[in-house]
Amino acid sequence: MVRPKTEEEIALLRENAIIVSKALAEVGKAVAPGVTTRELCRVAETFIRDNGAIPSFLGFEGFPAAICTSVNDVVVHGFPSDTPLKEGDIVTADIGTLYKGYNGDSAYTFPVGEVDAETRRLMDVTKASLYKGIGAAVAGNRVGDIGYAVQSFVESAGFSVVRELEGHGIGKGMHESPGVPNYGRPGQGPKLVDGMTICIEPMVNAGGRSVYVSRNNGWEVHTSDRSNAAHYELTVVVRHGKAELLSCFDFIEKDPAIKF
Repeated sequence: MVRPKTEEEIALLRENAIIVSKALAEVGKAVAPGVTTRELCRVAETFIRDNGAIPSFLGFEGFPAAICTSVNDVVVHGFPSDTPLKEGDIVTADIGTLYKGYNGDSAYTFPVGEVDAETRRLMDVTKASLYKGIGAAVAGNRVGDIGYAVQSFVESAGFSVVRELEGHGIGKGMHESPGVPNYGRPGQGPKLVDGMTICIEPMVNAGGRSVYVSRNNGWEVHTSDRSNAAHYELTVVVRHGKAELLSCFDFIEKDPAIKF
């Protein structure tokens, strides 16, 4: 049985979520051809620490960086590097924080300069599928309703959802129950209860859904066919009637300095 959070706990999770949301916007301002993902990591870590939080990914199960930066065919868990981004690339920043004993977690896929029409469609469909999932995150539904909402929308657009990775509960732990897959059947899985806090995060491939983990570092997850992948994540509270957003993309999408 998953314990719903108290309103006091939700307030602390909201504080984390705002820090993460603003950190993503700082990264977005820095994304450009010629910039390295190591620089994006530095920008995010500086912002997180300047706001009194800790980058929770750094050292988590041995992960070596403050954020994940996943470029093109890397679905998730990309290592920041000194390789410059190129015009037409896409890069996902996935950021976590620990603040006042609770966690924050959110992700956004940014274009690097101008991207081609199919890559833009991949990004748009993936982000829209996130909101489809959030629309199903209401008390009385089940986790399968979220997964079905994401999967059916993505597949109707001709793209694929990754099945080996999923969203999750969040609180004092970075990853708590329940798991929140991006596929499923309506009415199946754990029941959603008012006050549950979860991260919904569609990971969508332009090609087939098959993925593999890099043998070089044991972390980076790539599309098997080397097609591009997009990933968006928000933290929400399950409520009656309509989910409540804790993290948001407003700091990105209302800033004219950020290309998204």
